[in-house]
Amino acid sequence: MQLDPTDLKILQQLQENGRVSNQDLADNVFLSPSSCLRRVRLLEEAGVIHHYCAVVDATKVGLEVDAFVQVTMRRDVEQWHENFSKALLQWPEVIGSYIITGDANYLLRVRARNLKHYSSFVLERLYKTTGVLDIRSNIVLQTLKDTHQIDVALMKEGA
Repeated sequence: MQLDPTDLKILQQLQENGRVSNQDLADNVFLSPSSCLRRVRLLEEAGVIHHYCAVVDATKVGLEVDAFVQVTMRRDVEQWHENFSKALLQWPEVIGSYIITGDANYLLRVRARNLKHYSSFVLERLYKTTGVLDIRSNIVLQTLKDTHQIDVALMKEGA
C-alpha cells in the first residue's frame, strides 16, 4: 500500500493516542470525519494498522525482571524449530520471540515477577525443552528507550 502524507499523519496520531475519537483525528489531519474514517478503515484492511492495544507498565503490575535471552538449539534433534516454536507459545513470560542471525537461533524477551520466578522459568521450562543446547541471559538494568511507535520519517519512501 502506498502511503501518502495524510496516511502518515493518521498513523502518527493513532500511535500517539489509539483512543482518539474519529472527530478529533479528522480535525488533527484536516479531513472530514467520514474521509478520515474511510482512510483508517483502509489502513486496517491493508494490515498497515495491525491491531490496537493498551501499553501496560510491567513494573506497576509486579513484573520486575526484564530479560533478553539468546537460545541456541541442537541441530541433531528432529523438528527442533517446530517443537521450540510450539513450546514458547505456552510460556506467558515470553513477550517477544525472534529468529535471529549469529551464534544463537532465537532471541526471547522475558518478563518475570522477580529473579526467583525468572530462574524457575529458565530451569524448569526453557532448559527442559527438547533440543535446547545453550541459553544466554541478559537482564535489563535500566530501560533507555522502549516504544512500539514507528517514526513516520521511516515510513516515507526513500527515507
